[in-house]
Amino acid sequence: MIAVREAGAIVLGSGLAGLTAALALASVPTPAPVLVLTKTAGLAGGSSLWAQGGVAAALGPGDGPADHAADTVAAGAGLVDAAAAGLLAEEGAARVRDLLASGAPFDRAADGAPLLGREAAHGRARIVHAGGDATGRLLVGDLVRRLASAPSVRVGTEAFAADLVVRDGRVCGVLAFHRRGGWIFHRCGRVVLATGGIGAAWLRTTNPPEATGDGLAMAARAGAVLADPEFVQFHPTALAAGGTSARMPLLTEALRGAGAVLVDGAGRRFMPDEHPDAELAPRDVVARAVWRRVAAGEPVLLDMRAVLAGRPDGFPTVRAVCAEAGFDPAREPVPVAPAAHYHMGGVATDDLGRSSVAGLWACGEVASTGVHGANRLASNSLLEALVFGARVAADVAGRALPAPPPVAVPAVPAVPDEALSADLAAGLRTTLYEGAGLVRDADGLGCALDRIARDEAALAAAPGGASGYEAVRRWGEARNLLLVGRLVARAALDRQESRGAHFRRDFPTPAAEARRRFLTLGDVSGVPAPDPLAAQPMVKACSIH
Repeated sequence: MIAVREAGAIVLGSGLAGLTAALALASVPTPAPVLVLTKTAGLAGGSSLWAQGGVAAALGPGDGPADHAADTVAAGAGLVDAAAAGLLAEEGAARVRDLLASGAPFDRAADGAPLLGREAAHGRARIVHAGGDATGRLLVGDLVRRLASAPSVRVGTEAFAADLVVRDGRVCGVLAFHRRGGWIFHRCGRVVLATGGIGAAWLRTTNPPEATGDGLAMAARAGAVLADPEFVQFHPTALAAGGTSARMPLLTEALRGAGAVLVDGAGRRFMPDEHPDAELAPRDVVARAVWRRVAAGEPVLLDMRAVLAGRPDGFPTVRAVCAEAGFDPAREPVPVAPAAHYHMGGVATDDLGRSSVAGLWACGEVASTGVHGANRLASNSLLEALVFGARVAADVAGRALPAPPPVAVPAVPAVPDEALSADLAAGLRTTLYEGAGLVRDADGLGCALDRIARDEAALAAAPGGASGYEAVRRWGEARNLLLVGRLVARAALDRQESRGAHFRRDFPTPAAEARRRFLTLGDVSGVPAPDPLAAQPMVKACSIH
C-alpha cells in the first residue's frame, strides 16, 4: 500500500547544497510548503559534514573574482565553462561576504577579517575556514539551526527516495520509503536533487556511506541528460590507517598549503620532481604521483610536523583522526594513499540548476554545472553548493510551471533480500576500485562493465518480498551503485584520452580537442530506461528547460 502526500517543492538531500536551497525557498516572501527528504538518521548528512578544507572566495587584497575564475579554468584541464566559473567566483565572493556579515562561524583575525589560507592550484590565499579544519561540519550545523525555525519546511529523515515519477517529460513526484510511514508517493512538480556524490562506489573513499549516487541514478532513470560521469577526483592524502572500513579519513589539502610535504619510505620528498608546484600541483597530478608509489608497494607519508609545531591548536580534526588510528602527526609522518573523493560529472544543468527534465533541478555534487571541468579546484565544492543552492531556490520559487499531468500511484517495488543487496554493493566497490580507479585502461573497464552487467541482472531477477527500511535502502543503494558504476565505466571507456582526473594508461595523452560529453541512460544501455516510473522517451541533446 502506498500513501499519497502533496508538496509544494521537494529537496532531496541534506548537505550544504540541499540545506542552502531549502532555507532560501523558505525565505521567499510567500513560501510554498517545502519537504526535505534525507536517508540519514539526522537532518545533516552527506559529504559536506566531512569537508575539512574550506570555502574558496576572492576576498583578500590584490585578489578578485577574475583571478579565482582563471585558477578554476586552469585546474579543469580544458573542460571548465569559463562563464560558469566567472559566475561562481563573482557570486561566491558575495555569498561568503553575506555569511561573514551574518555571523557564520568562519575563522577570523583579531580585527574580524577572515583568515585566508592557500591550497593547491590557487594563485593566492583565498580559502576561508571554520574551526580550522571543521568547515563543513560547522557550516552545515549553522544552516540546520536556521532551518529548524522555518515554518514552511517539513523534514523527513530516514526517508529513502527510490525514484522520480515522470510523465510526458515532466516530474510528477517522488516515490520514497520512510522508516516511519512506509511507502509514500510525494506528488510534486518541483524537485531539487541535492543528493551529493558517488564516492561510496569505490572500495577506498573519503566519502561517508550515504554517497551512493542516488540522485544521479534517479535522474538517469528519469531520462535526464548527464555530463562527463567518468571524471572522478581522487584525493591524494587520505589516511592509510588499515582496517576494513571503506571510508578513509581525509587529511586536508590545507596542510600542504601550510607547508606539509609528501615523502617516500626513505624520507625523501618527491613532489618537486613531479611538478613545478610540488605539493600544490593540481590534485590529479599529486594523486597519481602518490598512487604510482603505493601501487609499487612503497610507503608514502605526509610530513606535517613543522606545520603542527607552528600551530599548536591548529587542525584539530586532523589530529583527532590520526590519534584514533594510533599516529601522532606532530611527532611522525603518517601514511597516506589516494581515495575516491569528488565527482565532477553529474546531472547536466544550466546556470540556474535546471536539468533537461521539466520540474527537475540539481545543485551541489550531483550536478554538473561546468565549473569543475575535468579536475575540481580545491575548496570550490562548498562554494558551488552555496552559490547554486541559492540560484536553484530562486528559480524554483520564481518560475511559473504548468501543473504536472495526472499520474497513477506507482506500484510497490519488489525488494530482494537485504544480504544480496549488500553483497552486490560490496562487489561493485571492488569492481570500480580495480577497473575504474585512478588509472584505467580498456581491459579493466571492459571487465568492470561485464561484472556490473551480471550483477545488475542478478539484482533484477532476485525474488522480492523483503520489507523494512534497511532492506529497502540496501536494495535501492545497490541498484543505484550498479547503475552509477555502469555510467562511469562506460563513459571512461569511450573517452580515449587522458584529461584531468581521468587517466588512461592506454591513451596517456589528452586529445587535441577538449570536449565535454553529454549522454543519457539510453546511450549506455542501447535502449531507453525500462523503469516503469520513468516511461518518457530519452533526450539526446542537452536541452535545458
